[in-house]
Amino acid sequence: MVSYHTHEVDLSDDDVDRLFRALADATRRDIVRRTLTDEYSISDLAHHYDMSFAAVRKHVNVLEEAGLVTDDRHGRERRIRGNPEAIRRAQSLLDGFERLWRARIARLDALLAED
Repeated sequence: MVSYHTHEVDLSDDDVDRLFRALADATRRDIVRRTLTDEYSISDLAHHYDMSFAAVRKHVNVLEEAGLVTDDRHGRERRIRGNPEAIRRAQSLLDGFERLWRARIARLDALLAED
């Protein structure tokens, strides 16, 4: 197992897989976007999509497993809220990949310049 660690992020391969799997779907990205500015019940979220309540609930469960949203119970209702810290972790991870590839490209450019 590989661990991704920067000064801000410490994620396992499984964490990274869950994160990117969750963000790979347009509906889930939209749910994250909506819930970062307001909290919603799953019923409220379902009104925004052309799919069943159960399908929206499955999307929310994937997002919860990745830590991108959290839920608070209010009686029988679950209120879904985006997790800004998880977005920061994803951004930090992507920033780390960018630094890695920029450094590799710079080394390649230096090697090509020697010829």
